[in-house]
Amino acid sequence: MIRLIQFIRFIALPFDPLSSVHPMTAFSPSNPTIAPLFEPLQLGAIAAQNRILMAPLTRGRAGGDRIPNALMEEYYVQRASAGLIISEATHISPQGIGWDQSPSVYTPEQVAGWRKITDAVHAQGGKIVLQLWHMGRASHPDFQPNGERPVSSSAVKPAGEIHTPNGKKPYETPHALTLEEIPGVVADYATATHNAQAAGFDGVEVHAANGYLIDQFLRDGVNQRTDAYGGSVENRTRFLLEVTAAVVAAWTADRVGVRISPYNPFNDMRDSDAIALFSQVATALNPLGLAYLHIMEPLPGHMLALDDVERAAPHIRRLYEGNIILNGGYDAELGAAAIRNGEGDAIAYGMPFIANPDLVARYRQGAALNEVDAATLYTAGPEGYTDYPNLGADS
Repeated sequence: MIRLIQFIRFIALPFDPLSSVHPMTAFSPSNPTIAPLFEPLQLGAIAAQNRILMAPLTRGRAGGDRIPNALMEEYYVQRASAGLIISEATHISPQGIGWDQSPSVYTPEQVAGWRKITDAVHAQGGKIVLQLWHMGRASHPDFQPNGERPVSSSAVKPAGEIHTPNGKKPYETPHALTLEEIPGVVADYATATHNAQAAGFDGVEVHAANGYLIDQFLRDGVNQRTDAYGGSVENRTRFLLEVTAAVVAAWTADRVGVRISPYNPFNDMRDSDAIALFSQVATALNPLGLAYLHIMEPLPGHMLALDDVERAAPHIRRLYEGNIILNGGYDAELGAAAIRNGEGDAIAYGMPFIANPDLVARYRQGAALNEVDAATLYTAGPEGYTDYPNLGADS
């Protein structure tokens, strides 16, 4: 049991923490306490039919070619009632890879695979954006072209081990991106955005959370640079701003969101002053006019929350002028209360959407939730992926 809890805590965390740790209170369809969840919301150019959003959740079902497939299509279509689906993290380039059998978006075949999924989601009335992912140092030469070292903001090796295609291995010290190399990585984000548009997505989300490349520039636990990309919070925010500006230029600002995680320790991450850093992030993103800012910060009492620190989300809310999506430890009532109290505009749910493809209907009706089968989170095939029962199929 201890190993199972550790598995959920440290493996499921990067893409979305357990998002329902408080028992859900029963309610009727007319219960006014949860009404805010079912209000429509305009996220830039994206019209969400409700405020129950599906958080990005890596599931590793794309196969060795990393081409989105029919099984993934079924999975996303099952969850099309979400106000907005934020796709699983998707590699923008071969250099950005560090997870086995996760999807990518840098080849025509991968774009075509995603197109089938977006068309199917849209046919069900759903909306879906693509999360753009570069893993940075959270990778290994076994994943990299020509066995090269992974890249990062600085040559700081993460603690621990990584599951590679050739077995579990220790992390290696990454290559610190040079000033000459950084523009090429920024351009990869722009190319991936063009590909997402060609694949029929409603927008993109820049993954700047959970210890991946952009977060490695943001937080000073990794970023030890002394040039224009290191040191002050303004400098450490520079790479995120350049990436986001390039993504906006490749599409439009009202089709772009950004995801951050001020305190997430996953991938051996830390920062000396998260509130100062992410206050700067919020302020600096304001002029871009994005569709939303997505904050992964578990509620107090959540097993992943850092209860000895001051929450960053309220500070970000006061500074950021656009839509805020909250994620981490919310059930239906807590999510509705956060919206009602002005803490955020929508709630992203992770684990509940894994086990409950009809989560929106279950929340509306006050129905019991299916439990997640942790043993099948990252296995192959439909088990624990597309076989969770809907309300009508419950025994």
